[in-house]
Amino acid sequence: MTKKSEFTVPEHNNSSRESRSNDCRYCDTRFNSIFCKLKETEVSALNENKHCTTYNKKQIIFHQGTMPRGLFMIFSGKVKLFQFAENGREQIVRMAKAGDVMGYRALLCDDRYSASAEALEMSEICFIPKEFFFDLMTKNSTIGIHLLKLLASDLKLAEHKITDLAQKPVRERMAEALLFVIETYGYEEDQQTINVILTREELANIVGTATETAIRLLSDFKQDKIIEFDHKKIKILDMRKLTDAANIQEKEKH
Repeated sequence: MTKKSEFTVPEHNNSSRESRSNDCRYCDTRFNSIFCKLKETEVSALNENKHCTTYNKKQIIFHQGTMPRGLFMIFSGKVKLFQFAENGREQIVRMAKAGDVMGYRALLCDDRYSASAEALEMSEICFIPKEFFFDLMTKNSTIGIHLLKLLASDLKLAEHKITDLAQKPVRERMAEALLFVIETYGYEEDQQTINVILTREELANIVGTATETAIRLLSDFKQDKIIEFDHKKIKILDMRKLTDAANIQEKEKH
């Protein structure tokens, strides 16, 4: 098995620092992850073999095009996964939160990462070495079942994204993007303010449109009293109007 000391933090993560707080045996985040049904001995082994690092906001966790050496799981914080098109434009393909795993498709397929991962805020990320992870997955079938469900969910989201890009007007896609962010990160204590700070460019990169278009649409939503801005944060004033703007009523009934 790969020992914790054999893991070397990549050069681009020099400013990262090892976390001292997350012991798998007492970790609440683990119960919201693919490792939720481990046996006591497996939890102890995971704790011994994982390596945890704190990433600052905007710091890259792994790069598109590199080969995986293990699995990443978010202990705390928020992460965006994005791809660069041939024209250099960024497209956000996934938003991740505490308990989510990253890089599993590339790891299972022994393929290069199809996207890069970047911290949206200070985040603690646990790294599980490849050899240990596969050994653990062989011993505990529930991990593989969880991964299959994740892969199926990824495929469903990808199909939905393709349909949206082909058929939905950009205003509906922006409204749906806001709902997607709310579903992922929830609200702050006021139950109105979205619990993540995203730039206008990042919202545009979720929707698949120009930043100028995203700014105009958000301004329209503000004029329609659907949202308002609290400095860099977005507050939802009328969820019903936002849902109507996204045109997903039928989807929500099922």
